[in-house]
Amino acid sequence: MISLNYRDPRPIYEQLTDTLRRMILSGAIAENEKLPSVRELASRLSINPNTIARAYKALENEGFVYSVTGRGSFAGGLGDVDEGRKQALRQTLIHAATELRQLGESEEALITLIKEATDK
Repeated sequence: MISLNYRDPRPIYEQLTDTLRRMILSGAIAENEKLPSVRELASRLSINPNTIARAYKALENEGFVYSVTGRGSFAGGLGDVDEGRKQALRQTLIHAATELRQLGESEEALITLIKEATDK
């Protein structure tokens, strides 16, 4: 089930991208399962079709979704999630760690934070 939070400060397409990504990773959307068309999902969620198209394109760039011309968008397999997604996440982590260090966070605190996150 896809739901949007209009109080969330993130743009709608990011919320949609995150939700679909989680659904694919968890298996709620099976590999090669057809996703709703842009128009269908836009109508169901009462949002602009361009927002859906933008989310689908972002997921396609990350390898979570693939498109077949004339047939629609489909969930990719987890094996399709390429190094590009991992690299993007690494860059996000580096950016966050750099900013935290500039704000005075100690190296030890950052290491502890990462260990806590990976123990979950």
